[in-house]
Formats: sequence, structure tokens, C-alpha cells
Amino acid sequence: MNVVDRSAARSNVRVDAAAARRARRWPRRLAASFVILAVVGAAAYHVYRTNFATDPLADLLLAEATIGDVEQSVQATGELRPTQLVAVGAQVSGRITKMNAVIGRPVAAGDLIAEIDNVTQQNDLKSTEAALEDVRAQKRQKEATLAYDAWALEREEKTLAKEATSRDSWESAKEAVETTRAEIDSLDAQIKEAEVKVDSARVDLGYTRITAPIDGTVLLVATQEGQNVNAVQSAPTIAVLGRIDRMLVRAEISEADAPKVKIGEKAVFSILGAPQRQWEATLLSLDPAPDSLRSDSEIASSSSASTSSSSSSSSSSTTSAIYYYGRFEVDNPDGVLRTYMTAQVRIVLGEAKGVVTIPTAALSPPDANGERAVEVANADGSLTRRMVQVGLDDKARCEIRSGVSAGERVVIGRRSSETKASAMPAPPGAL
Repeated sequence: MNVVDRSAARSNVRVDAAAARRARRWPRRLAASFVILAVVGAAAYHVYRTNFATDPLADLLLAEATIGDVEQSVQATGELRPTQLVAVGAQVSGRITKMNAVIGRPVAAGDLIAEIDNVTQQNDLKSTEAALEDVRAQKRQKEATLAYDAWALEREEKTLAKEATSRDSWESAKEAVETTRAEIDSLDAQIKEAEVKVDSARVDLGYTRITAPIDGTVLLVATQEGQNVNAVQSAPTIAVLGRIDRMLVRAEISEADAPKVKIGEKAVFSILGAPQRQWEATLLSLDPAPDSLRSDSEIASSSSASTSSSSSSSSSSTTSAIYYYGRFEVDNPDGVLRTYMTAQVRIVLGEAKGVVTIPTAALSPPDANGERAVEVANADGSLTRRMVQVGLDDKARCEIRSGVSAGERVVIGRRSSETKASAMPAPPGAL
């Protein structure tokens, strides 16, 4: 064999050896691939069986009983008002010559708000005072006349006793005395009437100076300096004052919630501009009748027009919701609460703190005795139906006084087919 043949033979031997090695490695690789696929498939199958196929609670929605707080309350919408709100009006007509009221400025009782031109009132006072003096002068004149008539009567009595005068003269003297006394009595009555007129004129003059009746803040200036006001038909409003350091909340409580509310219960509210801040107060009163009572035909005017309009108003009001005003007050030292703001009110009917709570959805409907039950999931996957004693319920979570302990799981519902399909993993090998 030559050199070329020997080289070719060695090459063939190497090729056959490499092929043999590849042939020996292929079964091992294939076996390893099968082992990996088997492990992955087994793991996926185990997860599938553990979570869904073998879990008897897989179709149930569960919630854990926890320790928490429950509050039962009534929701209402309220309106903020000053505890004292006064419309300061004019009681005499005239032109505003001075206006001291400035919106937002605090005032004390007796401070000058505005002045009205008082020339007419001053003249009326002078006229009534002059009339009073005239009547008093007439009385002094009659009193002098009475003194003379009394002297004349005394003289006639003496001369009549001596039969030096006629009885007719004595009777005339007596009549003069009685007439003068009657005239003086009439003048006394006129004096009292004139004094009343003087007092009224003096009061009217005082009305030209409009002063603050309360301590408060100027909330509104309705009239300007130089403007004429007419108090003949109604008292025109000059300014509105309110005490805003303490605010009144009027909460509209629906007729469905009114029987649940009691005077003295805690009221909590917030405002739209500061929803994170809460104010607390105590319910002071609850109106016995709705505000729509004012339009009831039974208390309306007796005129036919008023009766018909009020009857239609009353009938229309009965078709709308009925609300009763609950009132409570709260301090407002920083002035955050303003007039006519909307208050989101919550009247607390009851509170339970640090108690066992579960979702209200876990409760069964009341039975004939009013008792309720829940289904409790046991550790082995079974369910136990237990009767529970329910305390406060805020319609989301309820207080459980007996029957369930903290940490136990209760059934609150069952999964729908869509929920189960979305939650279930795909079978092994699926794309």
C-alpha cells in the first residue's frame, strides 16, 4: 500500500470514529430533552391541579375576617350659615348721606352703618315739639281761668248765704268752674298725644342713623352712598351682618333617614374646598315638619287666589322628595367656613372600634327569626355554615359579635365563568 492509500485509510477511520461519537451522543441529548419537557409538563400540571383542579374552593370568592372599625351613619347635604344673620334695613325714607359698611369688615353692636338725610325728620320733630308747647300753653291759660272761676264761685256762695245774690248767678259760676276743669282734662289728653308724637318724631330722627344691632361681619352692602331709599312700603335692606366665628349647618335629612336620627348624635362634615378636613359637632335639633309646610293649603291665605296657588304648590311639593332640617353649630376661628357653602354631612348613628369585621356580602338574608349566617372556609377546603350575631353594618363591612373569629375566611360570592376562564392558566404545551 502506497502512502496515498494509507492517508486515505486513516481519514476514513477518523470519519467513522466521529460518526460513531455523534451517534452515541444523540440518544443522550434526546433523552435529556425528554426529561426537561417532562419536568416542565409535570410542574405545570402540578400547578394546574393544585390551584384549580384539586382546590374545592377555587370557584369561591373568599374574604378574611379582620379587626377594624365600623361606623353606621346617615348621609346628608347641608348648607352653612352664620349663627346670627341680620338684614339691617332703613325705617325712614331719604337719601343715604354716609355709608360706613364695608364688605368683610367686622363691626360691633352700636357701630354706625349708614346715615340718611335727616332734614325732614328734624323738621317733623320741631313741629311736634312746637305743637306740644302750644297745648301746654293752652292748659296754663285754662288753669288761670279755673282759678278765677273758682274765686268767683266762692264769692257767689258767700253772697248767696247772705241772700245778697240770686241762685242763678251762683249756678252760672259753678258751671264755669266745671267747664274749665273739663277743658283742662281735654288739654291733658292733648298733651299726652302731643308727647307721643314728639317721641315718635325723635325716634324717626334716630332711625336716620343706622347702627349695627349685633357683633358680626359685613357680608353684603345692598345700598350705596347717595342712593335714595323708600321705607313707605317695605324696609329696604342697607347691609347684611352675620356672626361668622360660629357657623350653623342646616342638613337636609331625607324622610327615610329621619326616624333613625336622634338629637345629641355626633355630626361630621366636610366642605368641597377641603374634603380632607373634617369638622365635628353635635346635632342640636331636627325639624318636626319639612320646610314645604309653608305652602300647605291649610295654613295659606284664605283668599281664593292664594288658596288655589298654595294648593297647587302643596300638591306639587308632595311629588318631590321630603327633607327635614337637622341643625348643629361649629366654631369657625380661622374663617375657612363661609356663608352658604355646601357641607357633606355624616350623622353618626353608632360606632364600633377594634371589632371583628367581614364584608356585608358574606351575610345570608335574615331567616324567619331575623338571624343571619355565613359560610366559613376550613383549612381542609370544606365549608361550614355558622350562625352569627351581627352588630353595626355600614353596608360595606359589618361587625361580627359572635360566630366568626379574626383570620378566618368567609365566602362572599362565587366566581363567574368569565372570571374562572381569565384566572385559569393554559394547559401544558398550549401556546
